Amino acid sequence: MSFPEPTPDPGTDTLHRYVIATPSAETGRYLDLLHGNFRRLPAEERTRFLQALGLDSRSVTDAELEFMLQPNWRSRITAAWMIGLDRREQFREPIGELLLASELTYAGQGYCIALALLGTPADAALLSAYLDRYLRRPECRYDQEWALGALLHLDHALDTEHAAGFLKPEGLWDRWVNDRNQSPTKLGQYIDEMCALAHEYAQPRRSGPL
Repeated sequence: MSFPEPTPDPGTDTLHRYVIATPSAETGRYLDLLHGNFRRLPAEERTRFLQALGLDSRSVTDAELEFMLQPNWRSRITAAWMIGLDRREQFREPIGELLLASELTYAGQGYCIALALLGTPADAALLSAYLDRYLRRPECRYDQEWALGALLHLDHALDTEHAAGFLKPEGLWDRWVNDRNQSPTKLGQYIDEMCALAHEYAQPRRSGPL
């Protein structure tokens, strides 16, 4: 008796295609996104990486993104970057909820980048809500640096001052940092650099803040 060939698990296929996929076989895509490691790739390899990420961001379906936001930090950070790159605004509120929940290590980096790339006052409000909650908890060393950097990026792009309230002398940021060497200016520049690279190589030409 013959049996039909087993149907591949669409979830596994999605993870291999988008999360593991990379122009180089040496690392997974998620590792190059982690901490913005792609910035350290040689110029040509970095360009290929971002162009491939941009193309996949435009071809991935909403259902695949919804799946990727479930399993683990590797798929979540990748999905979040894709959401930001293709400006899938329908994912704004889910991303904001995941950021506030802070369930998985590293995933928050992607959420902050997604909101920075979506680039609207609504995204700034979600980042502000996260900072207002977690800067009050100095025992929680989560993604506060990424959130502040993303908020400063949006302030610059939108000509707003959402971050100013957190940066008052002896305010929430100062109390959370607690003498650690974390320059808000450098954090903002860090996000600026990643968003600039994304706009140059990975995003289609659209109007809106950089």
